[in-house]
Amino acid sequence: MKKALVPLANGFEDIEAVAVIDILRRGRVDVVTASLGYDTEVMSAHGIPMRADAPLEEVLENDYDAIILPGGGEGTENLRLCEPLLDRLRRQKDEGRFVCAICAAPTVLAAAGVLEHEQVTCYPTCVADLGRESAGVPVVADGQVITGQAPGAAILFGLALLHQLMGDEIAHRVADGMVTHLG
Repeated sequence: MKKALVPLANGFEDIEAVAVIDILRRGRVDVVTASLGYDTEVMSAHGIPMRADAPLEEVLENDYDAIILPGGGEGTENLRLCEPLLDRLRRQKDEGRFVCAICAAPTVLAAAGVLEHEQVTCYPTCVADLGRESAGVPVVADGQVITGQAPGAAILFGLALLHQLMGDEIAHRVADGMVTHLG
């Protein structure tokens, strides 16, 4: 079974976290959510509390096929300040596994130094913090790096992740069940 880690920091963008977690779980990916602090309750950018599966420190060293970072201004800044997470992202990329981020969170991938020559996308106002050009499209999958542009791209981003992890048939089955056209 494929396994994914979704770190949740206070201020995470609600739809970017929930849509991705939901889509991956529909596709039978084992998704572990982790709070940055010891308390597993994390508050979203829009005031919705969410209970993570475990504190990050308890699950960070496990093997994951993908690590997925939701955006949100405050959430992204909190992720960027978490040095153990940045170290884990570097190791994840070195191991040939997926590092993924949406909205403002691709800037965390940049801060971790895991972006090389891959094309990426991000929220338009975050391009300067990205330190490179943004593709300016909803989703980009380039090698081990998958990025999404904004909350409006969350479902497509989740389906792109599912496609990379579980293949075309499962991604289409989940998309069809959601009445979402993948093409």
